[in-house]
Amino acid sequence: MTHGQLAPNVVHFVRVLRGAGLRLGTDRALLTVEALMHAGLTSRREFRAVLEACLVDRPENLPLFDEAFAAFWRDPDSAGQLLRLRLPQVEPRAGLAPRSANARLAQALAAGVSGPATPGPEPERQDLSAGLSWSDREQLRKRDFESMTAAEWHAARRLIAALGAQLPQLCTRRRRGAARGVIAMSRALRDMARHAGELTRIPRCLPRSRPGPLVLLIDISGSMSRYSRMLLQFAQQLAGGEGAAGRRVQVFVFGTRLTCVTRSLAGRDPDLALTAVSRAVEDWAGGTRIAQSLGEYNRRWLQRTGGLAATVLLATDGLDLASFEMLAAEMRHLRLGCRRLLWLNPLLRYEHFEPRARGIRAMLPHVDRLLPMHNVESLEGLMRALDLGVHAGASPWR
Repeated sequence: MTHGQLAPNVVHFVRVLRGAGLRLGTDRALLTVEALMHAGLTSRREFRAVLEACLVDRPENLPLFDEAFAAFWRDPDSAGQLLRLRLPQVEPRAGLAPRSANARLAQALAAGVSGPATPGPEPERQDLSAGLSWSDREQLRKRDFESMTAAEWHAARRLIAALGAQLPQLCTRRRRGAARGVIAMSRALRDMARHAGELTRIPRCLPRSRPGPLVLLIDISGSMSRYSRMLLQFAQQLAGGEGAAGRRVQVFVFGTRLTCVTRSLAGRDPDLALTAVSRAVEDWAGGTRIAQSLGEYNRRWLQRTGGLAATVLLATDGLDLASFEMLAAEMRHLRLGCRRLLWLNPLLRYEHFEPRARGIRAMLPHVDRLLPMHNVESLEGLMRALDLGVHAGASPWR
């Protein structure tokens, strides 16, 4: 490849990374081309090092860069040219689609490898976007996850990623200065000691607050599969998204067994995190054993995940055919061992839903609030419920 072909290929590669989610501007592409001109094209290793230095600014973006580099700078016909870095124009093999564990990267590659990289404006995207008109966004917010098309599914994921992740706040024994509040006696005494016993002003304070523990118990049985995937996307924003460092979020999934997936969701990239979850879970879209799974959580994890200070989100349709007495006992144990228990049920998408199933009737008396979980709008309502809290004695049907 001549140097005249280098710049278009680098710009094309930057567009692929941008489509996969990295925040890269035109200045990065210009910087990369200039750096390559100074460093030369002596080996593939040095070429990759230059691209990494110019295009990767966060450690969490390195796995995505490695996968994109391996998929993009690949010569289907001649490995020798790659070693000499005489890189060809990027062309896919006939009938071969790019494979990637990262869905956004695969989509970006599929859109980008349709032809040679040529300079010019980027083509307009035709898929559904979260940045469409207000009416389109309203329709998307109210669309059921089960009936979404692939384009609507990805757009809904972007809307969920934009939700403000506000966890429930707990008051601590520490105090902070404030214009209004109770009198800060210790500060008042110190001020009096500095001014010969005279009180020149009345300092006041309020209790400090911090995010409380949040636990998500997500049913991944066959009837819940579609909703569980979107709720896991929401959980990833809480556990591994922007500003998640100070949050205490624990995520568990259960079908026929209970699995802790908190570490799998800790990555910043949502696609890689959900791929790690699918590899860690062996009973996805299988049967459901709600009572046994709750019993295992109560025995092994309840006190380790926050105990009486934790807010628990239980996402399930409650359709269990096991011992209903055992299910009621485990729900009672769970409610007595946490601060609040919110039940997220996708069956509430039906306007005339009634708790006729015995499993639902066994679980309902032990929850603080019953909330829907079938579209983006219901997840927004969940964020408001976490922020506002539930008054003692409030009806779960509110």
